[in-house]
Amino acid sequence: MSKDQQGNAEFTRLPKVLLDRLTKPFARFLAIEAATGAILLLFTVAALVLSNSPWAHSFLNAWETQIGFQVGGWEFARSLRDWINDGLMTLFFFLVSLELKRELVLGELRSPRMAALSISAALGGMLVPAALYLMIQAGQPGQHGWGTVMATDTAFVIGCLALLGSRIPQSLRVFMLSLAIVDDIGAILVVAIGYSSHIAWHALALAALGIAVVRAMAAFGFRGFPLYFLMGAFIWVAVDASGIHATVTGVILGLMTPARRWVSDDRLYAILKQVIAHPVSDEGSGDTKDRETLQVAEIAARETLSPVERLEIALHPWVGFVIMPLFAFANAGVPISMDNLGGPVTIAVLVGFAVGKPVGVLSFCWLAVRSGIAIRPPELSWGSLAGGGVLAGIGFTMALFIANLAFSESLIDSAKLGILLASVVSAVAGLALLTWATAGSARAAPAP
Repeated sequence: MSKDQQGNAEFTRLPKVLLDRLTKPFARFLAIEAATGAILLLFTVAALVLSNSPWAHSFLNAWETQIGFQVGGWEFARSLRDWINDGLMTLFFFLVSLELKRELVLGELRSPRMAALSISAALGGMLVPAALYLMIQAGQPGQHGWGTVMATDTAFVIGCLALLGSRIPQSLRVFMLSLAIVDDIGAILVVAIGYSSHIAWHALALAALGIAVVRAMAAFGFRGFPLYFLMGAFIWVAVDASGIHATVTGVILGLMTPARRWVSDDRLYAILKQVIAHPVSDEGSGDTKDRETLQVAEIAARETLSPVERLEIALHPWVGFVIMPLFAFANAGVPISMDNLGGPVTIAVLVGFAVGKPVGVLSFCWLAVRSGIAIRPPELSWGSLAGGGVLAGIGFTMALFIANLAFSESLIDSAKLGILLASVVSAVAGLALLTWATAGSARAAPAP
């Protein structure tokens, strides 16, 4: 090591970009979600344009292409759209569960009363829209689609908040992210309970066995991700065969992932003190004490991050920039017809999201704070909560996901149109309300 290197304090540190990636997971999550919102919008517009163009038939039929394999008399095949919705979206729910686990163990949701505010808002944002939808659609063919209006799209909501920059408090971003994560989990439970087919108990027993094996592997100290992903694939196939929607696998495995790190800072620093620089040589160092010490240091440095954090860092860009845009491209295409604009399903979905979401979020927050179950951060005004509740009506990703399960072919286009209209109305109204609410706060603030 040169004298210049020894005298340079920066030389002993990790590059700042890498350091930021490892030490600011929440900020990084928000940044990726905001960028994902923009890309989702681009792919959504592309899908809408193509589905209303001269190439609409080819574009929509391409997603029905069958892909699979056959072993003897056993065939495992489904359409390209189904592979995206059932297979790739499992990783989306896995990531959502990882973030929930991290927030519960390491983040803002560690405090029960802080967590209660987001959880109450999520419950209100699921129950009130579903109730409104059922009131409008009671006894009609679209009645079974009540679950469509229950979830909030994380990426679009965080993207809208990013447009307002520093005008809004950080506590609102935390609140909205927590709300969206909790009701995404609630929505996938609704899928498992309300939109799964007849249960094959023998396949479900195999899935339970796989989950027990994963738990045993963690208890015995297996730390390699490839083996866990192999077991996850086995559990996914078993859950899929059981009749329960296979994406539930992602939720279960995400919540099972350890959020505590294996190597503490003190142990890491003690190990790093033992590291001896390799001598400059043209020959390999071989099986030496130096090599062993460096290998231990490499493992220790990696294991100072919990499995939850490492998996989030690895998967989040792929989910945000590949899987979710691909999902939007495959599912957002809907032929826009004036006949569907006033359809009962379209109206029910629009009312559920644009009216039910803000009413449910705000009323349940008020009840939780009033009863003492939850606390509201002082900088998080009721006006900001109201604006956040309106933004929660953007249900794009999960709404499309559930709509594909809930509606028949004759109603799916009306449901998709309602989802798109509700997302636009909620985004515009939510941004306008938050702009007004934050402007009022700025005027009320004392001059420095």
